[in-house]
Amino acid sequence: MLDIKFLRENPETVKENIKKKFQDEKLPLVDEVVDLDKKVRAAQQEADDLKKKRNEISREIGALMSKGDREAAEAKKEEVRANQERVAELDALQQELREKIKKDMMVIPNIIDPSVPIGKDDSENVQVEIFGEPVVPDFEIPYHTAIMEKLNGIDMEAAGRVAGNGFYYLTGDIARLHSGVLAYARDFMVDKGFTYVIPPFMIHRAVVEGVMSFAEMDAMMYKIEGEDLYLIGTSEHSMIGRYIDQMIDEDKLPLALTSYSPCFRKEKGAHGIEERGVYRIHQFEKQEMIVICRPEDSKEWFDRLWKNTVELFRNMEIPVRTIECCSGDLADLKVKSYDVEAWSPRQKKYFEVGSCSNLGDAQARRLNIRVKGKDKNKYLAHTLNNTVVAPPRMLIAFLENHLQADGSVTIPECLRPYVGNKDVFRPDGSR
Repeated sequence: MLDIKFLRENPETVKENIKKKFQDEKLPLVDEVVDLDKKVRAAQQEADDLKKKRNEISREIGALMSKGDREAAEAKKEEVRANQERVAELDALQQELREKIKKDMMVIPNIIDPSVPIGKDDSENVQVEIFGEPVVPDFEIPYHTAIMEKLNGIDMEAAGRVAGNGFYYLTGDIARLHSGVLAYARDFMVDKGFTYVIPPFMIHRAVVEGVMSFAEMDAMMYKIEGEDLYLIGTSEHSMIGRYIDQMIDEDKLPLALTSYSPCFRKEKGAHGIEERGVYRIHQFEKQEMIVICRPEDSKEWFDRLWKNTVELFRNMEIPVRTIECCSGDLADLKVKSYDVEAWSPRQKKYFEVGSCSNLGDAQARRLNIRVKGKDKNKYLAHTLNNTVVAPPRMLIAFLENHLQADGSVTIPECLRPYVGNKDVFRPDGSR
């Protein structure tokens, strides 16, 4: 959410940013907010003037009473009562106008970084860099669920009977690989100096509204019936929510945190053949990284975060590339975002396995996360998040890139301590 003062003073800049995001239907909101803001300030000025006048009248009443002029004093008291009624009306009007302003401001997109490429949708995202050599083997690579089934590692049919589409049972070596990758990712981030956290997996609506746009909320979040609680779609939600209405001492920044959680998502809409299996599901687990920092440090942290994910995947011997999201593909709260994509030898293309985002002060403004500087001045923190690893999609990339012609799957050295020191998974279960 933007600063109302910034919008008031720079309405054309805000409109130009909306155009860059190809959301022209939101342009009228800028003028509406400017008009509402004028009315709020006018009402505030009138209320202040009335309160000042009321104080003057109160002094006059005291003088009249001391002179014994009760009739004139009563007349002045009536004037005070009328004054108070008008102030109450103005206070109610301001509250109503501010609610309308907030509603509009919540859907006006954040100002994107000048470096963000301009484009309508993800088809216009820009490749930044490739890491590792993408290889296509000389044998056919089955669909990822077929690889898992060969290793007795998945049961989607039973999951369908128990919970419906979008769920799975992982078993044996595949389940161990899933958990092993999460454990490795945790230790990898701790070694990078991040503090490990397991957060709540449910959050209040006020936190949901603070960390994401209304459109994302409707498309993603599961509401707990009869409770002011939502299942998190990513641990970023509860990790940032931890600091709602908090004042953080500047000397405690940056807060560099890595969190584990299950994630729950509606995943609305029809999906193609490449998004079945464990690619797009309603429940999965993820290791995340979160940073809360000073505004001047957020660009540096952005680069550090996405590079962590690249390093992790390269340690697992999976080729990846980074893609910069264009303006039209950025969620409204984001200032800048990179996707990390893994190579799929079967599809002969890359697919998304993580996303790194700088949200500027948007989440901090919505959640009132402030910092007390060493000079005692107060300001809004900047927040960033990035996927360390989300095993369902990672499993696809891992299995395709480590599959051998005989159906076995090799295990890179970094993961072996987390899977019983095995260096290979075989369909018959032998070492």
